[in-house]
Amino acid sequence: MPETRFHFGGDEYIVAEISKEMSTESNFKTLAITQELRRRQIPGVLDICPSNASYLVRFNPEVLSAYDLLDCLKEIDMTKSNPSELNLSIRIVEIPIWYDDPITREYSERFKHRHPTPELSNFEFVMKMNGFRDKEAFIEAHTSMPFLITMMGFIPGSGWEFPLGIPREQMIQTPKYLSPRTDTPPQAVGLGGAFSFIYSSSGPGSYQLIGMSAAPIVDKKQRLKDFKNSLFLARPGDLWKHRSVDESEYNRIVDEVYRGVYRFRMKEVEFSPEAYFKKGKSYILQLMEEF
Repeated sequence: MPETRFHFGGDEYIVAEISKEMSTESNFKTLAITQELRRRQIPGVLDICPSNASYLVRFNPEVLSAYDLLDCLKEIDMTKSNPSELNLSIRIVEIPIWYDDPITREYSERFKHRHPTPELSNFEFVMKMNGFRDKEAFIEAHTSMPFLITMMGFIPGSGWEFPLGIPREQMIQTPKYLSPRTDTPPQAVGLGGAFSFIYSSSGPGSYQLIGMSAAPIVDKKQRLKDFKNSLFLARPGDLWKHRSVDESEYNRIVDEVYRGVYRFRMKEVEFSPEAYFKKGKSYILQLMEEF
């Protein structure tokens, strides 16, 4: 991997650029470093924010010297550069999705004037761009392998999902809208580039809408047990496994969420990037069998 570049951002921030382009290698290293930073609980460190191929640290300069923190970051960077030494404690989380649903079809129609192919729904457009003629084959492709939560952002609580165990040339990929929608339904599932993205709340967006998550990924009142420790479901490093549901099951889950009794299917596992780099898809399938 290239040498990490460090930059000061005013008096309170250090940005570490692992690489210029997103890759699983750079993201795993980012996750390993930021997990180690949290574990050390360094006095003066106020916030740690991992991104796709970089991370940002906010600190209190009255408590912690910028150059002392920089030395610490460089030391951690050296110890977390070898894939054989990267071990991550992560969760596998199942996300129930109603694909090609009437809600996202309605939004496709509402904003077709902003779309490169207005005669097609977003779902049909993504299928066409990726050579799928059969709806079920597309859904199988999107649900067969998990997605890595590489970072959080754009909308509070929303995570960026990057496909694992799939060669880049076989990944489902799609261009965005010509210009963003002014509105997107909460819990809509979008695709842009190779990333999948669930919108945590309503607002603008330019990803192609392919379905609706039956369960929320943000719970402001923390009514559901899975949100006991955080308002947000997603954590960088999570593996999210999509599961296709029909209208009946979608409505059942929505009712369970309303009554405050819904539980996500999830499991904590130890993830070895070294094993993933060596075995690829077979390692991911092994994790899925344990799930």
